Amino acid sequence: MAGFKWGIISTGNIARKFAGTLSQMGGEAELYAVSSRGTDNARAFADEFGAFKAYGSYEELALDPDVQAVYIGTPHSRHYKDIMLCLSHGKHVLCEKSFTVNAAQAREGFAFAKEKGLFLMEAYWTRFTPGVIKLLDILQSGEIGEVQMVTASYGFRNDARRTRKFDPQLAGGALLDIGVYNISFAAMALGYSLPEITSQVRLNEMGTDAASTVTLTYPGKRFAQISTAIQTVIPQSGVIAGSEGYIAVDSLNGPQRLELVYNTGKSQVLEFPFEHTGFEYQIREVQSCVLSGKLQSDIRPPEHTIAVLDIMDSIRAQWGMSFPCEKGDI
Repeated sequence: MAGFKWGIISTGNIARKFAGTLSQMGGEAELYAVSSRGTDNARAFADEFGAFKAYGSYEELALDPDVQAVYIGTPHSRHYKDIMLCLSHGKHVLCEKSFTVNAAQAREGFAFAKEKGLFLMEAYWTRFTPGVIKLLDILQSGEIGEVQMVTASYGFRNDARRTRKFDPQLAGGALLDIGVYNISFAAMALGYSLPEITSQVRLNEMGTDAASTVTLTYPGKRFAQISTAIQTVIPQSGVIAGSEGYIAVDSLNGPQRLELVYNTGKSQVLEFPFEHTGFEYQIREVQSCVLSGKLQSDIRPPEHTIAVLDIMDSIRAQWGMSFPCEKGDI
């Protein structure tokens, strides 16, 4: 696996974290090329993180024959276009979440990847971390009994990036930005079928969602209660309650601590510190799949990505909220 060559499309904050992770992984992986909408930005990024090549357009990177896989860290509104660009030029792809703006785009992307014989996956990085792997092992073992309820909340404030986070032209809003963590957490515990959905939303001055509460009702009257916000600080928390106890995670954005509390009164705490930043686990999954000729991950398969997007599509339909980039979609 030594020398696996990554290309990065975008030079924003999330791309910086991905590049920084690659730099810590030694011979496992390398940042080979980076692209931005301008050569100067790409060159500065390449110099900072040690990339071999810097390109002033995304297509130039996609055309580089030495790039083995591309990480896409552009705004949500560009994901579909950038996925299709990379696949068109024969590149395996890891695309940041939310994977696309809607489920129709995701279905199209995965179908095209299959047609081209290429690997494509959503960068839902927390799914690959040791803490989440252990969480799912516990659920499967039946240690806390049958899952009955899930609560998930995530909210933050960032004045410097307020406009960027809310801009409808970039498919902004809390749901696509961080609500994907909450919904994916619920789906891991309660399943990926489309639940009944009720919701309340507060829209911001730009017409995207600033805060919302969503209730997902699954067969057997099993519930998930989700709270998501940008510009309102909410403690990150996730709880999965079963008939024999519950599991609490310390963070929905990369859990490293699980607390198990049983109906008997006993409890235990399990710690799962990251090796580097936490991104290293999804990077290894992509590399392993690509090198073994797999077109999808068994850990985060296309149907899970699509199911979460179907839920988010249904929520946005209740709100009457769509994005300019969706006009003319399939």
